[in-house]
Amino acid sequence: MKLLREFEIFIHTAQTGSLSDAARLLDLSPAATSIAIKRLEAQLNTALFIRSTRSLRLTQAGEVFLQHCLPAVQMLQDGCRAVQAGDQLSGVLQISLPSDLGRNVILPWLDEFQHQYQQIKLRVAISDRLVDIFRESVDLALRYGSLPDSAMIALPVCSENRRVLCAAPSYLARHGTPQQFSDLAQHNCLCFMLGDYVYDRWRFSAQRQEVSVQVSGDRVALDGDAVRRWAVAGFGIAYKSQLDIAEDLQAGRLIRLCPDLEGEAAPLNLLCADRRQISPLVQALQAFLSQRCAALLSTQGSSSD
Repeated sequence: MKLLREFEIFIHTAQTGSLSDAARLLDLSPAATSIAIKRLEAQLNTALFIRSTRSLRLTQAGEVFLQHCLPAVQMLQDGCRAVQAGDQLSGVLQISLPSDLGRNVILPWLDEFQHQYQQIKLRVAISDRLVDIFRESVDLALRYGSLPDSAMIALPVCSENRRVLCAAPSYLARHGTPQQFSDLAQHNCLCFMLGDYVYDRWRFSAQRQEVSVQVSGDRVALDGDAVRRWAVAGFGIAYKSQLDIAEDLQAGRLIRLCPDLEGEAAPLNLLCADRRQISPLVQALQAFLSQRCAALLSTQGSSSD
């Protein structure tokens, strides 16, 4: 932060027209102030002040530099204050969460986040539908998949997340365990539906080739949480985000199937409408969720090896 300090010395010297006055305001010695100015002039390879025995005034280059230096120093000072006062973050977080991950994983995490930053307020909506963050009373939306609208801003939370096949031990005991993706056609598959579209073609990568299979079953849900609950209860095979079922896999409530298959990418992002919404609070939330998601996948991954 030495450069920031030199900028501050330059600004105070320019505003007071005196090295001694600037030194007094900054609690420095006049000699230290003079050395800082000379060091800055050397870095810029130009004189910033015209000096005489009785006066100190800016050169033309100094005038130009001052106009750029003032807003730059203000931004840097604001950034330092935001970092140093991290535990004082405040404001309202209006966020939309996906049903399964939001209800069972993110909500408990938000309890911890709010305990850490006690000045914030939460406004939470839980739904799997594509929320319109431009028109609805939502500032952020946590969603899986690629960016649905190029006008949105995506803040990555868990880019490495993928979908995995899973089923309960009770289902596998009754119906057997599929050994390859084509076996899924003979099983009861639990499908997710968004709007009018049923996700009944499941895609994978096998030996660096893209493969897919048309699945069917006796249950379809508009709610991702319902699909997971059906799978845990032993009603069929589900194709779920690894984040959604990490705790179920860890606890043995679900078994991962066909681990050699690489499931579809399901990156998790925080979506917002405008970069101006990326406040220190939003950045803190992004960092918090990213850390928790990475830890969750790491725990699940080590348990399945």
